[in-house]
Amino acid sequence: MPLQWSDLDTMLSREFIIPSNQDIGTKIPKEIADQKCTYLCGNSLGPLNKRSKALLQEELNVWGTRAVEGHFAHPYGREWMNIADTVTPLLAELVGASEKEVACMGTLTANLHLMMAAFYKPTAQRFKILCEGRAFPSDQYAFASQARLHGYDPNEAIMEMCPRQGEFTLRESDIVDLIVKEGHSISLVIFSGVQYYTGQWFPMKAITTAAKAQGCVCGWDLAHAIGNVPMALHDWDVDFAVWCSYKYLNSGPGGIGGLFVHEKWENSLLPQFAGWWGHDPATRFAMPPRFSAIPGAQGFQQSNPSVLATVSLLGSLQIFKEVGMMAPLRKRSLRLTSELEMRLMKSRFYVPINEVSAQCLLQDVMNGEDGTAQQGQPRFTIITPRNPESRGSQLSLLFLPPNSDVMDRVFRALSAMGVVGDERRPDVIRLTPAPLYNTLGDCERAASCLEEAFEGLTKANL
Repeated sequence: MPLQWSDLDTMLSREFIIPSNQDIGTKIPKEIADQKCTYLCGNSLGPLNKRSKALLQEELNVWGTRAVEGHFAHPYGREWMNIADTVTPLLAELVGASEKEVACMGTLTANLHLMMAAFYKPTAQRFKILCEGRAFPSDQYAFASQARLHGYDPNEAIMEMCPRQGEFTLRESDIVDLIVKEGHSISLVIFSGVQYYTGQWFPMKAITTAAKAQGCVCGWDLAHAIGNVPMALHDWDVDFAVWCSYKYLNSGPGGIGGLFVHEKWENSLLPQFAGWWGHDPATRFAMPPRFSAIPGAQGFQQSNPSVLATVSLLGSLQIFKEVGMMAPLRKRSLRLTSELEMRLMKSRFYVPINEVSAQCLLQDVMNGEDGTAQQGQPRFTIITPRNPESRGSQLSLLFLPPNSDVMDRVFRALSAMGVVGDERRPDVIRLTPAPLYNTLGDCERAASCLEEAFEGLTKANL
């Protein structure tokens, strides 16, 4: 086994460019200002890698020297008219699909609308959409607008499933039981693969199986799952899925999206919003007036994909391939996240989740209805599942008392010390050790800086 696999102190890939403490404006001693910051925010935006940077420069050079001819004659063999073909096989491998089931295109929410237009076919008896409560807002907006488009009141059409009182994550048995109970009225079951706020990895295979058994269509938002956890969309019989690529796939801000459509739909489901890039490439440039869809997911393409966005993604996917894709990455991820969790739980400010009051968890935090700050000493807990099989690399820290300024103060302190996570209101900070570029040292430093931040709060409150 290569050293980098067994040694968590070593970056798995040296390709990634991590900002320095000075770059991000920390308030730390000058002697360590040039050192890399502790970047634990790949769940929000993956860092730039050298491969993508070089590929982008190559394409800019081709643009400058070949101009329009780059579509058909490319010095590096990446003709722009076929640029998506460079990433499609790698994306298919990451999600567990065949190449024809995957398309690199568009953006996440636009792709979600395309998929819902194709798959959400409500009837008077079966019109509901089942999703997790507190789904990412853009998903919520899409669900509601699709329901309204079909003439339904979103309050009646959308079923948001929330955790039990005093809990933050959904139980598999509760999800399956609800699908069995309400399946006759559910048209579409759509969850996030990994929940953005809590970090819970939903039991995708079990949910899909339960949905299909009740005659429901089953789709997935994989924004926080692709490149984070292993998947087998084809074998699980998932109908469709959508994703972005700028988080764990490190394609850059606003990077290109993607979608999956199971091959069983190839002959019975045609794109409802056709575009010329979904047309048969054999006759595309003959400009025929009648649309002839590419079989499979790529028939849903509309416009030619951004070359710059695609090669930026390609650079990162090449690194994924070189390190062995998701199987070895998942093993390293499990170790890193467990190491971070262990160090956080040793803090004297840590409160086990089962000791946090049910009233606090349900009313003040999940719903956010009571804006009154609660009294008590600054503390934190971890709302991401303890079971490694129910989470990806992210840990979501909930700061107590709820609706106070503790999270904001801790977040500012961490940032000042060079620890980059992200905040999700009202009271959560997400920390994510990504296996491609994070190390045990990152986990140790994050936990140490968190402790220091709390000590500073305690002294300030005396």
